[in-house]
Amino acid sequence: MPRALSRRSLLGGGLALLGLGPALSACGLGTAGGFIPSATLAGPLASVPSLDGARIGVGSKNFSEQLLVGKMAVILFNAAGADTQDYTNIPGSSSSRQALVENQIQMVWEYTGTAWIAYQGHDKPIPDEHQQWQAVADEDLKEHNLVWLPPAPMNNTYGFAVKREEAERLGITKLSEIKNVPVGDRTFCVESEFNNRNDGFKPMLQLYEVPFGSGVPDKQVKIFDTGAIYAATDQGECVFGEVFTTDGRIKALDLVVLEDDRKFFPLYNLSAVIQKPTLDEHPQIRDLFAPVTEKLTNDVLLDLNAKIDVDGEEPTAVAYDWLEKEGFITR
Repeated sequence: MPRALSRRSLLGGGLALLGLGPALSACGLGTAGGFIPSATLAGPLASVPSLDGARIGVGSKNFSEQLLVGKMAVILFNAAGADTQDYTNIPGSSSSRQALVENQIQMVWEYTGTAWIAYQGHDKPIPDEHQQWQAVADEDLKEHNLVWLPPAPMNNTYGFAVKREEAERLGITKLSEIKNVPVGDRTFCVESEFNNRNDGFKPMLQLYEVPFGSGVPDKQVKIFDTGAIYAATDQGECVFGEVFTTDGRIKALDLVVLEDDRKFFPLYNLSAVIQKPTLDEHPQIRDLFAPVTEKLTNDVLLDLNAKIDVDGEEPTAVAYDWLEKEGFITR
């Protein structure tokens, strides 16, 4: 199974399991819905032509970061005057993808690595960020008439994190330095699936010259559910914990993500993906999303995801407050 299938939880096996008919308005699609506060475009978006008359369905997957950026899109489209349908919180990547491909929704935020590996079926990621995005965009335009707008700087990929005091004690900032760490300190918390993949944990150790067994003893690898790894790393169950690089718990627990300096992990940059007929009819959508996308860095997502996952704030409120703070909308 491609790595992206598990990390993005491709649940449900498609739209048929959700009872979807030819139109979302007649289906039982589980979505976040809820109240979306009104706004007016401001700052760099104030001159974007109105989307009055446009009918746009916005989807997202059902985890915090996706709900966050999905709600951003709904708020922006509403502020631009579109008739926006909120289909955020679709259960599973496969369902979200199918809804977009079949034009049952017209826009989602998607990750380049997920598309390249899970949807388009490629085995080897492209290490250059722009080239990876371009390859995904070219294939999706040709095969599915989907347009990938330029990607955000953020990259929500796999990584390994260390408690800040441990990073300072060991003098380590990147994965290639693990080989300089005493063998007794090479302790890892990983999820079961990543531990057993033929393109996962053990190949990563091999690339970084600390092979499983001789470089990292079996007894020094502990298996956890994905969500438990953050606390386990913080509590000293291991030195190195497998994480996703924009997870808000990284910031909340003051963990340090080590640089993947040999580029083992695929790139998962976020892009707004739109049905081409919708974009052709309303080309101002490019201008609506460009300045917002440029601001979505790893640091921004770490902070916003923490507000949801750690502080318990609602994704809609977090999305609205950030858009307002950055000057993209006004009340």
